[in-house]
Amino acid sequence: MRVLVAHSRYMTGPVSGENRVVDDEVRLLREAGHEVAVYSPEPVHPDEQGPVALVRSAARVVWSATAVREMRRLVRGHRPDVVHLHNLVPMLSPAVIRAMDNEGVPTVMTLHNYRLFCLPATLEREGAMCELCVGHLPWQGVRFGCYRGSRAASVAVGTSLGLHRTTGTFSCLRLMLPVSRFVLEVYRRAGWDPARMMVKPNFAWPVARRGGAGEYFLCAGRLSREKGVDVLLDAWSPSLGRLVVAGSGPEEARLRARAPSGVEFVGAVRPERLQELVAGARALAVPSASFETSGRVIIESAAAGVPAVASRIGAIPEVVEDGFSGLLVTPGEPGVWADALASLTDERSRELGEGAYRVWQDFCTPKRALANLEEVYGIATR
Repeated sequence: MRVLVAHSRYMTGPVSGENRVVDDEVRLLREAGHEVAVYSPEPVHPDEQGPVALVRSAARVVWSATAVREMRRLVRGHRPDVVHLHNLVPMLSPAVIRAMDNEGVPTVMTLHNYRLFCLPATLEREGAMCELCVGHLPWQGVRFGCYRGSRAASVAVGTSLGLHRTTGTFSCLRLMLPVSRFVLEVYRRAGWDPARMMVKPNFAWPVARRGGAGEYFLCAGRLSREKGVDVLLDAWSPSLGRLVVAGSGPEEARLRARAPSGVEFVGAVRPERLQELVAGARALAVPSASFETSGRVIIESAAAGVPAVASRIGAIPEVVEDGFSGLLVTPGEPGVWADALASLTDERSRELGEGAYRVWQDFCTPKRALANLEEVYGIATR
């Protein structure tokens, strides 16, 4: 099958989970013998992101003539059986959906997040969960300047989403692919038709299994308020051993300054280094306070036989089976977190690690992911 994949890449490069999902799926399809062309325009460089550049970038979301022109060129040259869209913001715009429909090519789109009705795509504002725009056009997001902290840029993105939704652009998609049942349910509550959706979970490549019970706890991800790392630091005590925190973000300096003894920050790491850290971990700690969409790092840890101690929130319970592949903990309660972490004896860590590996084997392998993609493309091209 010939596939055209299009994705507006995030500036964080290989550190971005969504960028890695797209790269992994392209590799998966090519290794299975499918012909894959990729259109993935480079994002605006951080040095260029002054107020004017930010507004220009956001305005491109309404109708990117460059993206439409390039996608048409690729369709006529590659002649794909199906187009698979990922992130549209800011370099593509929903205009490419219309263009593909006009070209007569069936198109599907992965819903990695809540972007189509939430300007920051996270259902979060100022470090707290926010559902003001669920079920509405995102004018509250415009009011609060939710897109990159810019009201002018938020006007452009909000206008784009409102315009393309009210004029039926998204109805040109054959299928929408939420990455979890939780994401599907949020979109349903926001007024989108679940009959046109098919859950397509993320996957993880096979890696070397962990040996033993692990030497430390690992927390990996963006260091921002909604990720709940404060709760983990409040729960930490020397009796728990070591906590390694991998990642960067707006809260990094503050978290480093208040970290108790036994907590080590290693900054942002490349996927290869993260894999090494996972392999030595007793468990992955995911203290998120936000509506997580898929838990990709949990899946990657499970592939190594490493369990997760994670917040019972968002899509996390879909990838962590409490008491079998990890532990689910009430978010925001340091005492409960301290008890959960302390309960991971060597024996318990090994036992939960075996369960985590089973979950990966049953639901998150490349073989399962390839079957899911081929099924989606088969339905879209009928």
